[in-house]
Amino acid sequence: MNQLDALKQFTTVVADTGDFKQLAQFQPQDATTNPSLILKAVQKSEYAPLLKDCVTRWHGRGMDELMDRLIVRFGCEILSLIPGRVSTEVDARLSFDTAATVARAERIVELYQAEGLHIDRVLIKIAATWEGIQAARQLEERGIHTNLTLLFSFAQAVACGQARVQLISPFVGRIYDWYKKQAGSSWDEAAMAGANDPGVQSVRAIYNHYRHFGIATEVMGASFRNTGQIVALAGCDLLTIAPELLAQLAASDAPVQRVLDPEAARRVQVQPVQYDEPGFRYALNADAMATEKLAEGIRAFAADAAKLEQLLQAAA
Repeated sequence: MNQLDALKQFTTVVADTGDFKQLAQFQPQDATTNPSLILKAVQKSEYAPLLKDCVTRWHGRGMDELMDRLIVRFGCEILSLIPGRVSTEVDARLSFDTAATVARAERIVELYQAEGLHIDRVLIKIAATWEGIQAARQLEERGIHTNLTLLFSFAQAVACGQARVQLISPFVGRIYDWYKKQAGSSWDEAAMAGANDPGVQSVRAIYNHYRHFGIATEVMGASFRNTGQIVALAGCDLLTIAPELLAQLAASDAPVQRVLDPEAARRVQVQPVQYDEPGFRYALNADAMATEKLAEGIRAFAADAAKLEQLLQAAA
């Protein structure tokens, strides 16, 4: 049994890609996309017709609607190849606007429903700002399930649990990147691998908190830099993995053992935590890594959304 098949015994494997032609070989349950992945895909010759078709069919519509129609088109193609759910992201430029996020999320869901897809097969990705979490709370109350992304801190995870969001995506690799950069030449790669990886430790703490207190929100580790980080989180509810790392797992027969377990989490000694808005903002501000990476992530996704918009305008 290769590592990918072994991992699937404990964890739902999710493909992190907009390149849906790669999906069949890995047979993931779910898939995730984001503006950066969609932008990368539409610049490939095999996906350019999707962009052109979107512009032709919906010529004269607002650019924000064309964006949503394009990402939904990718989502529909992905859903035709997987049995589970696809995560589709709200424009990151709305990350601090609760009402606008809710409106865009509702439109994305309506576009999927117009294609005959059930609401339960879609997760709306939203940045885990305070405003984004409150938007997710409202959407969940309306039966629209959410995936809170760009999540770097325990405070963000706690607030998402309080909002009863469906799923969170803590970014393992980007946490690892920050600590490695801070350490500079003193970083010891071997010593900070596996269970000692700061990104892995962050996800484990969140998972244990959720399972200990019976919080139903699913934990999906994301943004991996190597297969060691993935194997160190075997047993996490879900792991979303880029195709190149899926290929590495499929090519290895090294053993994989379950690390995260709900029964073990219930035995861990942890203290209950809750946040109101001031407490959340203070806790996030006190975490330099999370503050910096959240802001950086929103800027990057917003920039790629703008570039995608430019491609649509050029094709119009």
